[in-house]
Amino acid sequence: MTELTGLRVFIVEDESLVALLVEAMLEDLGCTVVLSAASVDEALDLVGSGGFDVALLDVNLAGEKVFPVADELRRLGVPFAFASGYGAAGLRSDLMDVPIIQKPFRLGDLEAALARALCRAV
Repeated sequence: MTELTGLRVFIVEDESLVALLVEAMLEDLGCTVVLSAASVDEALDLVGSGGFDVALLDVNLAGEKVFPVADELRRLGVPFAFASGYGAAGLRSDLMDVPIIQKPFRLGDLEAALARALCRAV
Protein backbone atom coordinates (compact mmCIF):
# COMPACT_ATOMS: atom_id res chain seq x y z
CA MET A 1 0.00 0.00 0.00
CA THR A 2 0.97 3.67 -0.15
CA GLU A 3 0.89 6.76 2.02
CA LEU A 4 -2.52 7.42 0.46
CA THR A 5 -4.09 4.23 1.81
CA GLY A 6 -7.57 4.89 3.16
CA LEU A 7 -7.94 8.22 1.40
CA ARG A 8 -11.48 9.03 0.25
CA VAL A 9 -11.45 10.69 -3.19
CA PHE A 10 -13.94 12.74 -5.20
CA ILE A 11 -13.34 12.44 -8.97
CA VAL A 12 -14.66 15.10 -11.34
CA GLU A 13 -14.19 13.76 -14.87
CA ASP A 14 -16.51 13.93 -17.88
CA GLU A 15 -15.06 10.99 -19.82
CA SER A 16 -16.46 7.80 -18.30
CA LEU A 17 -13.61 5.57 -19.49
CA VAL A 18 -11.03 7.95 -18.05
CA ALA A 19 -12.99 8.08 -14.78
CA LEU A 20 -12.98 4.27 -14.60
CA LEU A 21 -9.24 4.17 -15.28
CA VAL A 22 -8.55 6.79 -12.59
CA GLU A 23 -10.75 4.91 -10.14
CA ALA A 24 -8.77 1.72 -10.78
CA MET A 25 -5.49 3.62 -10.29
CA LEU A 26 -6.77 5.09 -7.03
CA GLU A 27 -7.77 1.64 -5.81
CA ASP A 28 -4.23 0.45 -6.61
CA LEU A 29 -3.01 3.25 -4.32
CA GLY A 30 -5.30 2.07 -1.53
CA CYS A 31 -7.80 4.90 -1.99
CA THR A 32 -11.58 4.72 -2.26
CA VAL A 33 -13.60 6.77 -4.72
CA VAL A 34 -16.58 7.95 -2.71
CA LEU A 35 -18.04 10.48 -5.15
CA SER A 36 -17.80 11.18 -8.85
CA ALA A 37 -19.27 13.81 -11.11
CA ALA A 38 -19.17 14.43 -14.84
CA SER A 39 -20.21 18.10 -14.94
CA VAL A 40 -19.60 21.33 -13.07
CA ASP A 41 -23.21 21.50 -11.89
CA GLU A 42 -23.18 17.91 -10.64
CA ALA A 43 -19.85 18.44 -8.88
CA LEU A 44 -21.07 21.64 -7.20
CA ASP A 45 -24.13 19.75 -5.95
CA LEU A 46 -21.91 17.04 -4.43
CA VAL A 47 -19.12 19.18 -2.96
CA GLY A 48 -21.22 20.28 -0.02
CA SER A 49 -22.09 16.72 0.94
CA GLY A 50 -18.53 16.15 2.10
CA GLY A 51 -17.32 12.69 3.04
CA PHE A 52 -14.12 12.91 1.00
CA ASP A 53 -10.53 13.86 1.81
CA VAL A 54 -9.28 15.13 -1.54
CA ALA A 55 -10.61 15.78 -5.05
CA LEU A 56 -9.16 15.23 -8.50
CA LEU A 57 -10.61 17.67 -11.03
CA ASP A 58 -10.47 17.44 -14.80
CA VAL A 59 -9.99 21.06 -15.93
CA ASN A 60 -12.25 20.86 -18.98
CA LEU A 61 -15.65 19.22 -18.57
CA ALA A 62 -17.37 19.06 -21.95
CA GLY A 63 -16.08 22.53 -22.79
CA GLU A 64 -16.80 24.05 -19.38
CA LYS A 65 -13.96 24.92 -17.00
CA VAL A 66 -14.06 23.26 -13.55
CA PHE A 67 -12.95 26.43 -11.76
CA PRO A 68 -16.23 27.03 -9.86
CA VAL A 69 -15.72 23.62 -8.24
CA ALA A 70 -12.10 24.47 -7.41
CA ASP A 71 -13.24 27.76 -5.88
CA GLU A 72 -15.79 25.98 -3.67
CA LEU A 73 -13.28 23.33 -2.59
CA ARG A 74 -10.79 26.05 -1.71
CA ARG A 75 -13.47 27.94 0.24
CA LEU A 76 -14.23 24.76 2.20
CA GLY A 77 -10.55 24.02 2.80
CA VAL A 78 -10.65 20.71 0.91
CA PRO A 79 -7.41 19.79 -0.90
CA PHE A 80 -7.55 19.07 -4.61
CA ALA A 81 -5.44 18.51 -7.69
CA PHE A 82 -6.10 19.04 -11.37
CA ALA A 83 -5.77 16.65 -14.29
CA SER A 84 -5.60 18.16 -17.75
CA GLY A 85 -4.52 17.46 -21.28
CA TYR A 86 -3.36 21.09 -21.43
CA GLY A 87 -1.11 21.03 -18.38
CA ALA A 88 -0.67 24.21 -16.37
CA ALA A 89 -1.40 26.34 -19.46
CA GLY A 90 -5.12 25.66 -18.94
CA LEU A 91 -5.25 27.01 -15.36
CA ARG A 92 -6.38 30.37 -14.08
CA SER A 93 -3.49 32.40 -12.69
CA ASP A 94 -4.81 32.22 -9.10
CA LEU A 95 -4.83 28.41 -9.28
CA MET A 96 -1.25 27.93 -10.48
CA ASP A 97 -0.22 26.75 -7.00
CA VAL A 98 -2.54 23.73 -7.21
CA PRO A 99 -0.89 20.43 -8.19
CA ILE A 100 -1.63 19.43 -11.79
CA ILE A 101 -0.92 16.28 -13.73
CA GLN A 102 -0.95 16.17 -17.49
CA LYS A 103 -3.10 13.55 -19.17
CA PRO A 104 -2.33 10.83 -19.91
CA PHE A 105 -0.66 10.18 -16.59
CA ARG A 106 0.86 7.23 -14.80
CA LEU A 107 0.12 5.85 -11.35
CA GLY A 108 3.17 7.56 -9.85
CA ASP A 109 2.08 10.92 -11.26
CA LEU A 110 -1.36 10.54 -9.68
CA GLU A 111 0.13 9.52 -6.34
CA ALA A 112 2.53 12.47 -6.32
CA ALA A 113 -0.17 15.01 -7.24
CA LEU A 114 -2.51 13.83 -4.49
CA ALA A 115 0.32 13.76 -1.96
CA ARG A 116 1.24 17.35 -2.90
CA ALA A 117 -2.40 18.43 -2.63
CA LEU A 118 -2.62 16.95 0.87
CA CYS A 119 0.67 18.58 1.94
CA ARG A 120 -0.58 21.98 0.77
CA ALA A 121 -3.67 21.59 2.96
CA VAL A 122 -1.70 21.11 6.16
